[in-house]
Amino acid sequence: MSDPIWKKSGQQPVPEHIMQFLAGDDVELDRELFVFDIRASRAHARGLARINVLSTEDAEALVKSLDRLRAAFLSGEFVLDQRFEDGHSAIEHWLVDQLGELGLRIHAGRSRNDQVAVAIRLYLKDRLETLAEQCAAIADLCLERAEAEAMVPIPGHTHLQQAMPSSLGLWWAGHAEGFVDNLELTLAIHCWLNASPLGTASGFGVNFPLDRDSVADALGFDRLVVNPQNAQAGRGKVELRALDALSAATSDLRRLCWDLSLFASQEFGYAQLGDVFCTGSSIMPNKHNPDSVELLRALHATVVAARVELESILSLPSGYQRDLQDTKPPVLRAFRKALAGLALVPAMLSSVRWNTERMREAIGPAMFATDRANQRVAEGQSFREAYRAVATEIAELGQPSADQSLADRVSPGACGQLMLDRIRQRLTEARASHPSLTQE
Repeated sequence: MSDPIWKKSGQQPVPEHIMQFLAGDDVELDRELFVFDIRASRAHARGLARINVLSTEDAEALVKSLDRLRAAFLSGEFVLDQRFEDGHSAIEHWLVDQLGELGLRIHAGRSRNDQVAVAIRLYLKDRLETLAEQCAAIADLCLERAEAEAMVPIPGHTHLQQAMPSSLGLWWAGHAEGFVDNLELTLAIHCWLNASPLGTASGFGVNFPLDRDSVADALGFDRLVVNPQNAQAGRGKVELRALDALSAATSDLRRLCWDLSLFASQEFGYAQLGDVFCTGSSIMPNKHNPDSVELLRALHATVVAARVELESILSLPSGYQRDLQDTKPPVLRAFRKALAGLALVPAMLSSVRWNTERMREAIGPAMFATDRANQRVAEGQSFREAYRAVATEIAELGQPSADQSLADRVSPGACGQLMLDRIRQRLTEARASHPSLTQE
């Protein structure tokens, strides 16, 4: 490992094994933050030129060198590895190697504290935009299938017991609206954390009249984290809120996957997943296992674990503490794994095929009991009297029409009036509110 950027003249070298412990996994983790760190360094160099700490020519030389570093990193020509303590030191080493003494000037007016804080916020903004796109895509697919299969009957369940006739339209629309909720939550959290901490240094400000507003604008932030102490206190806090958005999506995905896991079982026999989302057994030739559904169901555990890890670290006083270094691994791991899984969901849902005959057969006479009670109410009986009366005559209900049952369910949002246009309108408005989301 090269000398740390904080090493002072005459200071005794830190033994390698201690440096390895202090650096931890930072250099590997910073590979996911590196392009954001470079981007912030470009904006910072130009900000220094605006207050005459750097000449315009020197700032542009730094910017061009940083652009070369970004291209070399993305092409694989430059590798962020154990030669460096972290991504920040790698940037400085590159600039010094390329530009000599000028490379040492990039660090004026900032600390590694606000470097990592701004890189993490830029990273989280990027990942939340991806999450928003994924939530929108899942909601869109669910709405398409709700429209196409609006009145296809399926048994409705509560407590894993048969309850009432339901429809695929209702099932798909329920998951669609849940992911619209997740989309809106993600965009709200994106807006909340869209503030620049760059220029607060180690939490106490610096002796230069930094043009923080222009630097924030150049980086695409809506505003500043004004107070330097609060910029440090935001470490971990913004990550937790970003994980809240991720957790909402993976929690709803878990429920959806539970449904599909049950529906695809032989005991239910309602659904079949596409072959590419299933695997076989190493010993049982008959098996066709919905492994993709089960692994997607497990994603939420990774996100919850990340939140618990962060909460455990963040019992800290004001000011920077080195404990905060350990907030990076769980956050990066959770977003990496969950976003990779969520990206598979639209195609997986498109592959689902329904056994409509089996679903109709599974709707037995007892499932029409509530319909019969409501019919008695329409004829003038109180609901409680109707409830007790129908409870004694369930065996005599015969086999009413599931299609008629769905058509008669006309309360807003129910099978006979799904109001998909309202869910679709929320999806459209959420997309329109955020320019980065692709318009379908």
